[in-house]
Amino acid sequence: MSSPLAIGAVSAVLRNLLDNGLIEAGAALGNVIKVSAVAPDTINLQDPQASPQLNIFLHQLSHNAAWRNSALPSRSSVTGERLSNAPLALDLHYVITAYAQADFHAEILLGYAMHLLHERPVLDRAAIRRALQSNPVNTSLLPPAFQALAAADLADQVELIKITPAVMGTDEISKLWSALQSHYRPSAAYQISVVLIEGSKPTRRPLPVLSRGPLDPASGRDRGVQVQANLQPPLPTLLSLAAPNGQSSACLGDTLTVEGLHLAGSGHQLLLSHRLLAAPVLITPSSVNPTGTQLSFTLPNTLADQSRFAPGLWSLRLRFTPDGEPLLRESNSLGLLLAPAAVISADAALGLPAASVSRGGVPSRVLLSLHCRPQVLPQQSAQLILGDQEAAALPRANAALPLQFEFPATLPAGNYRLRLRVDGVDSHLLDLSGPAPAFDPTQMLGVPP
Repeated sequence: MSSPLAIGAVSAVLRNLLDNGLIEAGAALGNVIKVSAVAPDTINLQDPQASPQLNIFLHQLSHNAAWRNSALPSRSSVTGERLSNAPLALDLHYVITAYAQADFHAEILLGYAMHLLHERPVLDRAAIRRALQSNPVNTSLLPPAFQALAAADLADQVELIKITPAVMGTDEISKLWSALQSHYRPSAAYQISVVLIEGSKPTRRPLPVLSRGPLDPASGRDRGVQVQANLQPPLPTLLSLAAPNGQSSACLGDTLTVEGLHLAGSGHQLLLSHRLLAAPVLITPSSVNPTGTQLSFTLPNTLADQSRFAPGLWSLRLRFTPDGEPLLRESNSLGLLLAPAAVISADAALGLPAASVSRGGVPSRVLLSLHCRPQVLPQQSAQLILGDQEAAALPRANAALPLQFEFPATLPAGNYRLRLRVDGVDSHLLDLSGPAPAFDPTQMLGVPP
């Protein structure tokens, strides 16, 4: 990929190409031709002694459509952090203008320039390197970190530089020269494609591996690679997570079962992580079967746990010391959906009041206030669904405050089945403990007339 100096390097290569071609044709033109790469409004048109001049002006840059979506930003497979963006792919739009005092000199000069570019529709790598050997790009205006970049990176990019004539209509030409506040002169437009700019970043080079597995204390040799005669993963692996009664999500106080492989060992600890909480919650499993294929744990449901947890998606992984190994290992992650539980009736153990519903206000509306177990964080999205009517939670200052919902005054009085949805996870409306699914009778809320 090219360095950030590539845009200036393209202009320098074009100027070098035209300069060399016009020097070879100097006898036919009869004068010393000046080739420049400046803005047209900076050229002095009043000097009668000025020699014929050919000017290259970059008037526009556009994103290359083919390369723009060729790759996605890469991310670390371990932490998920952004590593690098896709390359910046640009098309460069130039206007080449001829200036001369004598009759027909400008037309002849522009004709030679267009012929040179017609004969060289592709800038090969050798020509780019030759043009940039004298370092024509002034890097003194750049920060010191960029001054060390070689403009010759342009020759090393995967895509060759192609020169294509562009068509500019009368309206485009008029707008361009009006914006430049300069008098129009014979010109030709070209598109240069494609410049791929990508910043260079230092890489990490790991040290050589000295051992594979535990060392023999007598010989100091490693155990070597172990081979197993099956397709099972060789490391501790979590396969599935099951909530009680076949529910797709769990509540605080539920006992969950995790199925996996190679889970036998000591010092088991489950780590539950949430995107909005800085530190993971640690839970010790209540049991691990001797074969190391299953463990159980209970989500705590004390008063302190109402603020330690939050509804929504959690990541669960296991950390322990496997049998026969001296070091801790950490398993893969499983997703755990923690369902919100709306506090409809007062909960004396947790000190939470019952939900309240009232009518009034200007304009008239139905205002509903309730608490949730565990607490909903202010950054989370929450919706309350009464029957088939849905309302979003109003903004709150902190998680300890109750959730407030406003329904239109047209909501009829009556008893409604209630669902609380937080970050896409619904509260449990169905009772799946029996032989057939049924609505949970406790998840009802009355709306007064």
